[in-house]
Amino acid sequence: MASCWWRWRRGCAWRPAARSPGPGAPGGAGTPGPRAAARAGAQMSCFNLMKSLKSAFPTMYHISRFHHTTSAVCCRSKAQSGEKYTDPFKLGLRDLKGLYKDIRKELFISTTELKEMSEYYFDGKGKAFRPVIVVLMARACNIHHDNSRDVQASQRAVALITEMIHTASLVHDDVIDDASSRRGKHTVNKIWGEKKAVLAGDLILSAASVALARIGNAAVISILTQVIEDLVRGEFLQLGSKENENERFAHYLEKTFKKTASLIANSCKAVSVLGCPDPTVHEIAYQYGKNVGIAFQLIDDVLDFTSCSDQMGKPTSADLKLGLATGPVLFACQQFPEMNAMIMRRFNLPGDVDRARQYVLQSDGVQQTTYLAQRYCHEAVKAISKLRPSPERDALIQLSEMVLTRDK
Repeated sequence: MASCWWRWRRGCAWRPAARSPGPGAPGGAGTPGPRAAARAGAQMSCFNLMKSLKSAFPTMYHISRFHHTTSAVCCRSKAQSGEKYTDPFKLGLRDLKGLYKDIRKELFISTTELKEMSEYYFDGKGKAFRPVIVVLMARACNIHHDNSRDVQASQRAVALITEMIHTASLVHDDVIDDASSRRGKHTVNKIWGEKKAVLAGDLILSAASVALARIGNAAVISILTQVIEDLVRGEFLQLGSKENENERFAHYLEKTFKKTASLIANSCKAVSVLGCPDPTVHEIAYQYGKNVGIAFQLIDDVLDFTSCSDQMGKPTSADLKLGLATGPVLFACQQFPEMNAMIMRRFNLPGDVDRARQYVLQSDGVQQTTYLAQRYCHEAVKAISKLRPSPERDALIQLSEMVLTRDK
């Protein structure tokens, strides 16, 4: 944990723009001539990028690579519950005993091969990050509303449905990306083939839909079906790219919300609807989930450059190989404008992936993306701190900190 904390502090600390030349560049960044002019243009480009970022996300703090000098933002709430502080995963998993066994019951299938494929990722070896957030939010909202410490059966069902939707999206993503490994083992598509993998993902999604209908709450059904629409729209956003440099970051953040954060945000909102009639609480739950979800993906994009394959359980630099320009790349582009051409051709020329990776590591793109994740976590804590103090609320605050310090 100490090493994780050091990496986080190092990542969040501001430092001036890197002056080292890009990979294979003959001169330094300060060399006069066309390159210096390009750098000056890049600074103006970054200013315009941040203007578009602020207009797309008006509730966020001002974030500028050239101006932020704030020290690390503390994500811990000043108002603790006064009760014993507990590991959020231990606290959340109390309500998730038999989680994967119950999911496999939802996937009851007579065909042996389809059963094996559908259950492949429900092996109990994951951290159950999303279900833990969901049940902690359920308890926090229930306590806030009427001091009830019980998680309703329907709220626990949302946690299962959340994990099923998430896993179905992983199966489909691996087909789209032609991925060969996930969570340290071969993907479904590599073992059984792409066509069967698509069908397995569909089956998991249909089982989740049946479980959702069984809850019988029209508002919750509407909230969670929005997630499926967002997943599809997010995938379409990822398949495209913006020629206008100033639109790229807003495009990237919108894709990040739809593909990752929407599921967490809407699942948190769903359990708040089931536990509390107050729309203000529903918005608190949604905002917490949205901000933590975006921060989670931002850190995931950072780890694609800073972690090894063994830690991640999947190949690193995977996004570059897929032609994707994530946060570290977009920030690095402001220091190395020559990356724009690579972004537009989706890193498809020989050597593009290696050159882009070197540009990112020589820039402060990793640090800036970490800083942005930190700001989103700060917003998540601001939201959840409006609930009545409880161990579950404090655990959600701690989870936002763990998002920043994770290394896989």
